[in-house]
Amino acid sequence: MNSKMIGALAAVALLAACANKNENASTGTGAATTAGPVPGSQEDLVANVGDRVFFDFDRSNLRSDAKATLDRQAGWLAKYPQVNVQVAGNCDDRGTEEYNLALGQRRANASRDYLVARGVAAPRLTTISYGKDRPTALGDNEQAWAQNRNTITSVR
Repeated sequence: MNSKMIGALAAVALLAACANKNENASTGTGAATTAGPVPGSQEDLVANVGDRVFFDFDRSNLRSDAKATLDRQAGWLAKYPQVNVQVAGNCDDRGTEEYNLALGQRRANASRDYLVARGVAAPRLTTISYGKDRPTALGDNEQAWAQNRNTITSVR
């Protein structure tokens, strides 16, 4: 009889512990809940600053909207000096592979150079060109092409 009573008490105690754990999770007081992206993470960069800038057709010069995004990125990088990033240059699918790789590199360099001019230490930045190999939008129309002419900044 004692073992049945002990077993019943153990089951009640286990259920009570589970109820408290679920209550903490639903009220937001438990340790497992988070309040947004981790500061200094890729998710934080995307959510609070923006990770990409866009370019005009066959151009690598920075537009005013690109400069505004890069200014926010420079401020974010100043806030998180331990974070290193990679700037990847991309193109739409028109043109040869070789031409697009070179254009993507010019775009990545333009974004990197702008960040350096805004005070980000050059050793924190790397660049790469994917040319037309990593489209972010599918389609053969101006809307898709405009989305694919970009640089994307990624936390490393």
